[in-house]
Amino acid sequence: MDERQTLQELKDTIQSFCADRDWDQFHSPKELAIGISTEAGELLDHFRFKTLEQMDAMMEDPERKEEISDELADVFFFVLRFAQKNEIDLTQAFFNKMEKNAEKYSVEEYKGSNKKYTET
Repeated sequence: MDERQTLQELKDTIQSFCADRDWDQFHSPKELAIGISTEAGELLDHFRFKTLEQMDAMMEDPERKEEISDELADVFFFVLRFAQKNEIDLTQAFFNKMEKNAEKYSVEEYKGSNKKYTET
């Protein structure tokens, strides 16, 4: 598997996968957003109540890292499927959002800070 596949190639793979299973009927924007949230919660569950040391150990354990990778891939699946179904160019959306973030979080004001822009 080439890690450099484009987002469009990934979205095309998901579209074929879902079409083969007749899943379009289940993938409204609401259902896909729920899927993103649900899978993100399952990812988060791996880290709940863990110390930094425990999390570092988990990421060094191949079996645990694979479980975490699977959850992250599930989140990514739903994000890509949402974009594919709703004709969202994720690359453009990402760069547009980064531009907005750069305006909200100037280097001078936010370097080394974890404050939200509304907290200043």
